[in-house]
Amino acid sequence: MGIKKSILLRVRISFILVFLFSIAIVYRIFDVQYVEGAKWKDKAKSISLKYEKLKATRGNIYSDNGSLLATSLPFYNVAMDPTVIDEDLFKKELDNLCYKLEAFFEDRSATEYKRLISHARENNRQYIRLSRKQVDFQEKKSIESWPIFNKGRNKGGIIFEKVDERFLPFSNLGYRTIGNINAEGRGVVGLEYSFNRQLAGTDGEALFQKITGGGWKPVFDGHEIRPKDGYDVHTTIDVNIQDEAQSALLSALVNNDADYGSVVVMEVATGEIKAISNLSKNNSGNYSERYNYAVGSQGSREPGSTFKLASMIALFEDTDISLHDSIDTGNGEHKFYSQVMKDHKPGGYGMLSVQEVFEVSSNIGTAKLVTDQFGDDPHRFVDYIKELGLTEALDFQLVGEGKPYIKDPSDSTWSGLSLPWMSHGYELKMTPLQTLTLYNAVANEGKMMQPIIVKSVNRADRKVEKYKSKVLNEQICSKNTLTKLKAMLEGVVERGTATNISDSYYQIAGKTGTAKKVKDGRYTNKYYASFVGYFPAEAPKYSCIVVIDNPKKYKIYGSDVAAPVFKEIADKIYSMDIRMQEHFVEEIPEMGVFPLIKGGNQGDLAMLCNELGISNHSNTDSEWVRTKVVDNSVLWDKRINSNGTVPDVRGMTLRDAIYLLENKGLEVDVKGFGRVDKQSMAPGARIEGGAKIELELS
Repeated sequence: MGIKKSILLRVRISFILVFLFSIAIVYRIFDVQYVEGAKWKDKAKSISLKYEKLKATRGNIYSDNGSLLATSLPFYNVAMDPTVIDEDLFKKELDNLCYKLEAFFEDRSATEYKRLISHARENNRQYIRLSRKQVDFQEKKSIESWPIFNKGRNKGGIIFEKVDERFLPFSNLGYRTIGNINAEGRGVVGLEYSFNRQLAGTDGEALFQKITGGGWKPVFDGHEIRPKDGYDVHTTIDVNIQDEAQSALLSALVNNDADYGSVVVMEVATGEIKAISNLSKNNSGNYSERYNYAVGSQGSREPGSTFKLASMIALFEDTDISLHDSIDTGNGEHKFYSQVMKDHKPGGYGMLSVQEVFEVSSNIGTAKLVTDQFGDDPHRFVDYIKELGLTEALDFQLVGEGKPYIKDPSDSTWSGLSLPWMSHGYELKMTPLQTLTLYNAVANEGKMMQPIIVKSVNRADRKVEKYKSKVLNEQICSKNTLTKLKAMLEGVVERGTATNISDSYYQIAGKTGTAKKVKDGRYTNKYYASFVGYFPAEAPKYSCIVVIDNPKKYKIYGSDVAAPVFKEIADKIYSMDIRMQEHFVEEIPEMGVFPLIKGGNQGDLAMLCNELGISNHSNTDSEWVRTKVVDNSVLWDKRINSNGTVPDVRGMTLRDAIYLLENKGLEVDVKGFGRVDKQSMAPGARIEGGAKIELELS
């Protein structure tokens, strides 16, 4: 009986040993192969192990000259493992460390920090978060030098947990276009959303083990998946133009108490977007970028008179009508079926040429011309609009582009009123960017370019993806039509509704627009004002559109509200781009018996002429003048020298020029000898603080 018990006992012991050995093997296998499949992940959970993502660093967004528009900066949570610190070190330096923590974080006293750390050490807690405040890289380097922490993680117990935060170096400049990300690091709007796949990169994965105190530490053994950082996005945005566009738009919105406004600046030849600004009034009454009205469906509106350009294209392409042909616009009111159409001028314009119809923006003239030509077959008019590409979205790189709506004669809502009202921009919808694309095509000799805002996606200096504007329409109209269109667009600024933005140094071509807004199916006395065009008209480099929604003060028309914003932006660009100016026309001295007198201080010059017996006269009381020879005498003529603008110093002595320019706050660079022959900034351009001007002397 004793033998049997002994055998049974040995069997039981053997069974227990085999069982324990089997468990040991299983855990050993798991310890080596926990990343091999989902079943090991399940077992990992049972012994306080879990898989966590290793976040990829998001790519940067750059402007056209390489300036950072958005980047990810490293910040750190500061934690501690007090159990690894040597006893002597802990006793000797803890007070010093706690004073440092108190002074830096300012959320606990030194005594409270000492109690927190000591209690954690006594309870063998391997992880305590020292503060909710995150620190940047420079602060991290400083903390690493503190008592105890200067021994490193293994001996000093310091733990830094990296957290990437998105940072916009130019703050709110172009905020909606650049976009933002959510708490998970995913793009929500703008470029951050549209190019999220490229910017986000690919997260990695690693096993983390729970440690005493509730924290988790990574277990790196070679089986983890390392993250792949995101690519960089290089845009076409010009920071200087963007800044000017946003500043000019904001000023106009405030001055006119408008609901929202939008500006887009495009490079004519390439279709590259140099600036997009969208500002709308928020609940506090201030303006901020909350929606991209230039591109999105909420910005798709009845454009009003800026659509007359498309109507004129259809008219010129379908007929041999000339700019000098005339149309009777009557007394300012004309009935189309049951509705009366009105012109802006009380009493009407009477008889107008085709060019004048466009220049003064006669609704009646445009509608009569279009209905006379297409009234019997409105499909033909709409077909021209389709051929221009205005019925399709631009396939712009920013997600969320609004689709244009152009009414078709086959639609159930089509009526006899549709054609005359469409001719001047009603019963249809377009976004500002879509309207600008049409005008840009006229500036670009008829070639319609697809707007682009991203040039490339890069891994460091290597281009991973490259983008170039597509040609949407090789030739939107005939050369003959194009010549007529340009003449009309230039005439709007020279003689028409936008004479308030004419400029003697460069020419602007464009069109004003003022459309009544619709509410509950009825037109209201609220307006959508706009101006769209290009400059310099003789050699267009930039096109631009400005829209101002619902201006509430005494100015409501596109000419009064939107056109001045266009002019302010154009002036700034023109003054910055020396290549557009070609350093201006050289001063050519008057030939004759007179000494070489080009310009300067009127009092000094008059005194010299009187001493020399030279007849001289003045048509200005300006202190600073330039000279003309009229008959046999010198005439003193006024120079551009308004407050806050660049003076005209051509022809002056260097001393006078420097005196004038430096008093305006400009930094002056000089080349050559003699009098001022050329200046790099246009006379009359607005002066920005710290600007530099170059003078060439001869």
